[in-house]
Amino acid sequence: MDQNAVVDLGVQALLMAAKISAPLLLTALAVGLAIGLMQSATQVQEITLSFVPKAIAVAIVLAVAGYWMIQEMVTFTQWSFDQIPRLIDG
Repeated sequence: MDQNAVVDLGVQALLMAAKISAPLLLTALAVGLAIGLMQSATQVQEITLSFVPKAIAVAIVLAVAGYWMIQEMVTFTQWSFDQIPRLIDG
């Protein structure tokens, strides 16, 4: 097994993790920023006011993008399994 192949597989795995988590993280970031601006404008500092909308928004995005996320992971897993003979042969 060649060191470059291992590094390439690791890079691909990290890119896939970033690609899969991006919709959820960006949604939580945007909703958190909007709620934070609203809380600072109204001076209401209740912790549940930021948690509940973020949880609902992330659940909606997960429901909408969940199928795509699963398809991407299945494709990546199949690609990874296809690479096993190449990794073993070197």
